[in-house]
Amino acid sequence: MTRFTGLPDQFFRNEVSLRWEIGREGSGALVVVPAGFVFDVSIPAGVRWIFDPCDPTYLKASCVHDWLLVDGWDRITAGAVFHEILRTQDISLIRRLVMWLAVSLWRYR
Repeated sequence: MTRFTGLPDQFFRNEVSLRWEIGREGSGALVVVPAGFVFDVSIPAGVRWIFDPCDPTYLKASCVHDWLLVDGWDRITAGAVFHEILRTQDISLIRRLVMWLAVSLWRYR
């Protein structure tokens, strides 16, 4: 079970280590985000009425995405993993694509 703690300014901390297997089950491509990792859900102010940065359905994807960037992954690949996780959270295709484009192409902070 993944738990997150909200911090000021759209930042969060994962309270237990988070494990994510990229791709199909049994792929062996495992990402482990250590407990205590601080990440942000940076959503531009103009679209926060559409995408709430505190929506818990985005937190796992945001945490893994930011960890991949810290670990040296490129933005496009980290964005693809972000999209994959959002898909498992039942986020609609249109919403996932908009969010994927945002994290893959732009930096907010």
